Amino acid sequence: MGREAIRVAAMDFEWFNLPDADYMARVTVRLVWAAALGGLIGAERESRGKFAGLRTQMTVSLAAAAFVIAGAETDNANLGRVIQGIAAGVGFLGAGTILKNWDEGVKGLTTAATIWLTAAIGVATGAGHGFMATVCVVIAWLILSIMTRIEDRIHGRHHGTGN
Repeated sequence: MGREAIRVAAMDFEWFNLPDADYMARVTVRLVWAAALGGLIGAERESRGKFAGLRTQMTVSLAAAAFVIAGAETDNANLGRVIQGIAAGVGFLGAGTILKNWDEGVKGLTTAATIWLTAAIGVATGAGHGFMATVCVVIAWLILSIMTRIEDRIHGRHHGTGN
C-alpha cells in the first residue's frame, strides 16, 4: 500500500475518535463496572421476580455511565444538565413499573426506586467514582434484603414479597 492509500484508510477511521490505550482502558473499566454493579441490583430484583430485573438494571446503569462519559467528553461544563436529564428520563422508566391495583394498593415503588438508584450508580461510575457506586450497591443490598425481612415480620408474612 502506498502512502496515499494508508492516509485515506486512516481517515476512514477518524470518526471512531480512537484515543490512547490508557483512555480506552479507563472508559472500558467504567462501563463494564457500571453494568456489573447494575447487575447486582438486578440480580436481587430478579430473584424476587420483579419487573425490572437483571438486564434492565444493567442497561440502565450502563446507559447512565455512557451518558456521563460522553457528556464529560463533549462539554464538561454541561455535565450537571446531563445528570439532570438522566434522572428525569429514568424517572419515566421507573414510573412504568408502578402499578395501582384497587385490591392490593400500589405496587412497584421499590422497583422504581432501584431503577433510579441504578442510574445514580451508573452516573457515579461513569464520573469515575467507582468506590461510591460500589458502596451504594452494598447499602442497597442490605436495604433490599434486611428491610424486606423486617417488613415481612411487621406484616405477618412468612416469605419475602417486597415490591
